[in-house]
Amino acid sequence: MKPAALGFRVHSGWAAVVAVAGPADAPSVVIRRKVELVGTFTYTFRQPYHTAARMRSVEAPKFIERCRDEAGQLGSTALREVERELASIDLKVRRCGLLLASARPLPPLERILASHALIHTADGELFRAAIARACQRRALPLRGVKERDLLLLASQSLRIRPDALRRRLTELGRGLGPPWSQDEKLSALIAWLVLVR
Repeated sequence: MKPAALGFRVHSGWAAVVAVAGPADAPSVVIRRKVELVGTFTYTFRQPYHTAARMRSVEAPKFIERCRDEAGQLGSTALREVERELASIDLKVRRCGLLLASARPLPPLERILASHALIHTADGELFRAAIARACQRRALPLRGVKERDLLLLASQSLRIRPDALRRRLTELGRGLGPPWSQDEKLSALIAWLVLVR
């Protein structure tokens, strides 16, 4: 089987995933998906820390843990499905890339729930951690890259100027039709970066 790589960009309750394969100098996008990381796509579950902030202190940790478990299970299921689909076209996922926030490590739950800014950060981290756990369960090497650093790092590693790299990313999605938004472009870029490593 030929190698493929997956790239993920996470949002509250879902993630964009793009699979790329082919030679390092001319990869192609073979899959793009929206992966749901909550069973019920409502504010309550896709913003778990926001929801927990309105709960009694004894309920909040249990709720967060339930959301964390569900996101991990859904992420693992989605990853297995993508792997199966790729296997059907003779591709095997060898590596994954995950876009990271620029945030510092989170404090204990009580401090998170007391800060609206930390609540936003924690919601994102919960879903990024779900993707990371899914990759770990599937024994797939995962590389995290801060989103703000991705373009420069990829430009240096791939030896393509940033402006030319942006054009190449646009071209990668041209034949796929919409959506080919920033989510898909950045997911493709981190997948391309880990594919060549």
